[in-house]
Amino acid sequence: MRDSMDHFHGRDQKIKGRLSRQLTKNIYLIEEILKDCNDIVKKEFVSGSGRNVKAYILYTDGLTKTEMIEESILRPLLNQTIPDFKGDAASKEKELYGYVTKEVLEMADLKELLSLEDVVTQVLAGNTVLLLDGCAKGVMISSKLFPTRGVQTADQEVAMRGPKDSFTENLRFNTALIRRRIRDSRLKVKQLVAGERSKTDVSLMYMDDLVKKDILKDIENRLEQVSMDGILDSGMLEQLLVRDFRTAFPCIQSTQRPDKTASALLEGRIVLVTDNSPEVLILPASFHSFFQASDDYYIRWEAASFARILRYAAAFLSVCFPAFYVAVASFHTEVLPTALILSFAQARQGIPFPVVLEVLIMELAFELLREAGIRLPGQLGGTIGIVGGLIVGQAAVDAGIVSTIVVIVVALTAIASFSVPNEAMATAFRILKFFFIFMAALWGLYGFFLAWLVLIVHLASLESFGEPYLMADEWEQGERREKYKDYYLRLPLFTMWKRPVYTREGARIRRSIPRKKRNLGKEGNQKKQEEGSHE
Repeated sequence: MRDSMDHFHGRDQKIKGRLSRQLTKNIYLIEEILKDCNDIVKKEFVSGSGRNVKAYILYTDGLTKTEMIEESILRPLLNQTIPDFKGDAASKEKELYGYVTKEVLEMADLKELLSLEDVVTQVLAGNTVLLLDGCAKGVMISSKLFPTRGVQTADQEVAMRGPKDSFTENLRFNTALIRRRIRDSRLKVKQLVAGERSKTDVSLMYMDDLVKKDILKDIENRLEQVSMDGILDSGMLEQLLVRDFRTAFPCIQSTQRPDKTASALLEGRIVLVTDNSPEVLILPASFHSFFQASDDYYIRWEAASFARILRYAAAFLSVCFPAFYVAVASFHTEVLPTALILSFAQARQGIPFPVVLEVLIMELAFELLREAGIRLPGQLGGTIGIVGGLIVGQAAVDAGIVSTIVVIVVALTAIASFSVPNEAMATAFRILKFFFIFMAALWGLYGFFLAWLVLIVHLASLESFGEPYLMADEWEQGERREKYKDYYLRLPLFTMWKRPVYTREGARIRRSIPRKKRNLGKEGNQKKQEEGSHE
């Protein structure tokens, strides 16, 4: 065990060392670090038509554009004449490095590397590294060509109207999809690395004139504190960034849609794009941002407002409908009309289980069917979910295990949970549903309303990077709340002349419709009406 620890300690010392002017020493150390890495292509050759400069090139097979390496790197190095520079070692190094990078290499994206760790990291990231004899620094040449799928439609956030493209697993593709929509130099993209071993690329994107600097600084500090072997998806990064882990509600919004991401950036929010992940993170987030769909802004405001009301109603039903039925059927049957009570009693004749156990059996059965439908491949999953639900429900009623009323309640609850446009928020409601059922089974309607009180207090205590989780999307700065324009309803676009409170102070007025212009327009219309009446 001690020999193993000494080996890793020695490797860390080697990889953190600086490059040497002696090419043979650099080659020896690199060969030791990349030993048994057979996917790394390493080639030592003599450069220049006079064969007077020794060089060493290395890249990862399968992650680089090999045609570009041969045409734009190897061919110029082998064919062009490289002069013999005179002077001391430092001046020769400066002239040789400058000549090769400016006169020989036919590439624009070059970077200077000073340590062995930088060399290994760039090679494993898909870039090509060139080392020259007499130079204590290497040349990183961008040559990434990751195997990835093309841009496809979003399968989780389906929209009837609007763009159909979605993010892929390629980070640069994803940032390009966002940049395509916001052609503004104030859109900043900071490149970071997360994961001690995976070295996953993460892009931090924000609008420089709209973002709150304290939130941006907080997010950068949290990213620097992330310490884990590997970040393989944005979901892992999301869990490491959120400090309040004792909640089922998501405090960071994730999306597959570039248009939704661009809209969030224009509101002053911050976006994290993680390599190898087809979803990006939007932060901070509020409770109500999870009920907004992309096509809400592409259709008329009446239809969008109606759809939002349906979503809030569906969320309400998915949480409390089974619990309300348990409370009323078990404790407070007097609140129902006599005909409905008799109907419930007739439906429950012969049922051997109490109401709460009856509801739990069906809820767990539907949750199992939902999970099975997700895991099964292709269209077979949807078929199993629908057909299985019908078969199981009908069989349970025929066997006298559950009543028809419970099947209706559970089915409506399942349909309502699918109406929430964000999967993470819908999952929180599914978990919360069992808490409500438990409280209603203990104390009836008193427990039901106590559960609501606990839920509201919990939501009011949550924050997302310093922003209240239940904040309104529109209010007057520091004084009274303004009439909601993009909250439970989505009013006409021309009325939304103010950005949400995510935006920093002093930048909340949209340039497209200034407030003064709106007031002048109203005054002008009134003036015209008065002139018309006088005539």
